[in-house]
Amino acid sequence: MEKIKSCLTAIAPEPGNLIRGLQAIQTQEGYVSDEAVKVAAEYFQTAPAEVEGVLSFYAQFKRVKPGRYTIAVCDGTACHIKGSPLVMEWISAALNIRPGETDANGDFTLEKVSCLGCCSLAPVMAVNGTVFGKLDRKKVVRILKEYQNK
Repeated sequence: MEKIKSCLTAIAPEPGNLIRGLQAIQTQEGYVSDEAVKVAAEYFQTAPAEVEGVLSFYAQFKRVKPGRYTIAVCDGTACHIKGSPLVMEWISAALNIRPGETDANGDFTLEKVSCLGCCSLAPVMAVNGTVFGKLDRKKVVRILKEYQNK
C-alpha cells in the first residue's frame, strides 16, 4: 500500500489528475490492483466506482497482474497478411491462454498489438520488448521453450 501511495506523491491530489495517477501506479506495479483503486480513490478524493469507470474506459489500463513475460503479437497489416493470426493461435495453444490473459503459472501474458514497427520482419512478436521476426511455428515453439526454461 505504501508503495502505491509513494508513486502518487509527485502528483497533485486533484480529481483531474486521476488518469495520470493511474498511469503512475501501472508503471510501477505493472497493472492497477483492487488495492490501488482504493488508494487512488482516497488520494484523488473520488469514489472507487469513478476510478473503476476510468479504468474500464481506457484500454491502456490493465486490471490483471501481468506474467513475468509479456508476449505482444503484432497484428498490423504486414504481419496480418504474413500470418500473425496463426502466430497467435500457436501461442494460445501452447500456453492455453487467449489475448489479454495470463497463464496459470503467472509466467506469460499474451497481447495482440496494432504494430511493433518491424514490418520488414513480419510476422513479428515481442517478449518483454525483445523482438522476434520472420516467425514460423518452429521458431515460436523454440522461443516459448527458451522463456519457459529461464
